[in-house]
Amino acid sequence: MKVRPTAGIMLRQLYLIRGSPVRVLPMFAWVGIDIVLWGFITRYLNSVSGSGINFVSTLLGAVLLWDLFTRIMQGVTTAFLEDVWSRNFLNLFATPLRISEYVTGLVLTSLATSAVGLLVMLALAMTFFGLSFFAIGALLIPLLLVLVCFGIALGILASALVLRLGPASEWLVWPLPALLSPFACVFYPLAVLPLWMRVVAYLLPPSYVFEGMRSVISGRGLSVGPLLWAAVLAVAYIAAASYGFSRVYRYVVRSGLLARYSAETVS
Repeated sequence: MKVRPTAGIMLRQLYLIRGSPVRVLPMFAWVGIDIVLWGFITRYLNSVSGSGINFVSTLLGAVLLWDLFTRIMQGVTTAFLEDVWSRNFLNLFATPLRISEYVTGLVLTSLATSAVGLLVMLALAMTFFGLSFFAIGALLIPLLLVLVCFGIALGILASALVLRLGPASEWLVWPLPALLSPFACVFYPLAVLPLWMRVVAYLLPPSYVFEGMRSVISGRGLSVGPLLWAAVLAVAYIAAASYGFSRVYRYVVRSGLLARYSAETVS
């Protein structure tokens, strides 16, 4: 895999943003709204609850991490869809571009744009609602890395779905984080789930991340074993999603679907 083609994919996204400043708005607008909304909710809960629980740390911190995961996933998919919407997909692969270079470019683009959203979320949460997220210290880094890796895996998988089923199937992409959120235990402990949902949750890295975050905030520390298992799952999902994307790409090339790629292509 060469650096220059990968950098070219990122440069294309930079040109798109520079040519249309409106594209900058989604990087921070929706995450900013989420932080403000949940910030006031947690402030209200702190004022009426006598439980002694700091809802700013538990709920607002969970929202911040979940929004980061969502931005990573949608960042990969949106960068891919930009080529679909502009009918640029064929032009890209008429060049000696490898599929690994293309996917890596999408991932790096997503990481760069998501970093902007993360900075906005942190600034709002810390400035206006007193979220002391850095009090977690270095333990925050592995939690973020696991979420980022799983977001990348889900973004690659979503892109593969659109590549296989056609642009009209992009509506399948956007609800994916919402469909996973009940199993990810973003706002509640794993123990409250029924058994069948708990089995699914054990297979999702975010459930370990949010359990670990709540454990650290409550002062119980972070269990290394579950976090390592979450990291293994996340890396395995990236490998599986990348393999699936390459298989789908080879299929659409052999079957001719790539040549007639349009909004009507659904088979």
